[in-house]
Amino acid sequence: MLCDPHGSERRIRTPPAALATLRGVSDTLIELSERLQEAAARLRAGDLEPDATLALIEECASLASEASAHVDERVRAALEPLPDLPGQLPLPSA
Repeated sequence: MLCDPHGSERRIRTPPAALATLRGVSDTLIELSERLQEAAARLRAGDLEPDATLALIEECASLASEASAHVDERVRAALEPLPDLPGQLPLPSA
């Protein structure tokens, strides 16, 4: 949730058109991105106390690290060959 200057809360959402172009992006990454965008908006607002600002910056670093680990995990899974299963015949060479 994000508070606008008038005090009402709103949630930042990625537009559906943008999601359509992000094939393979998981719900986890979308959620992490939204949380980072919300945190960035709070930081830009400039109305946080120094301690709260530091805590939010640390949260951003943690979220970014989590997103990076998630992407790395997905990339490794995509690059690693699948194990040979018993009874599976090899594909003929071209």
